[in-house]
Amino acid sequence: METGSGQNTEVAGDEPVWTGLPPGLLRMRRLLLVVWLGLLTVALGLLLGLLCGPAWAAFALLPLALIGWGWVMIGRNWRSWRYAERADDLLISRGVLWREETVVPYGRMQLVEVTSGPVERHFGLASVQLHTAAAATDAAIPGLDPAEAERLRDRLTELGEARSAGL
Repeated sequence: METGSGQNTEVAGDEPVWTGLPPGLLRMRRLLLVVWLGLLTVALGLLLGLLCGPAWAAFALLPLALIGWGWVMIGRNWRSWRYAERADDLLISRGVLWREETVVPYGRMQLVEVTSGPVERHFGLASVQLHTAAAATDAAIPGLDPAEAERLRDRLTELGEARSAGL
């Protein structure tokens, strides 16, 4: 369940309130899929057409089928990502076939960083990377709005400092 403000600090009963990823991440990933496979289709068509003849150039249409399949899979993957802030920890859930849920206790967080590469910045996105005492539990939330990523970083840092002070 996604809240309108992007914040989800309240919990209804024992159930966490989940926040999904913004649609900008879906648009970015789908555009990258179309661009790269479109370029592959053109290059393969030209190469097969020149080396093997025009009839063989029809095999260049295979990457177009991958665009259709990838379009659906990227949408399913995007919908599977969500996170929830609870009183003592952060939950991150993802995965379509193999669901994975990561629980990151606030007191175990050592570093929370916001990153944004050139493509992410072009689409107005940022990622939150969480580093914990155990390297196996490091987690990330990709494709957030920069303001939400910074809010989440500040909140997690504040909660992490408060929880670790009691250790």
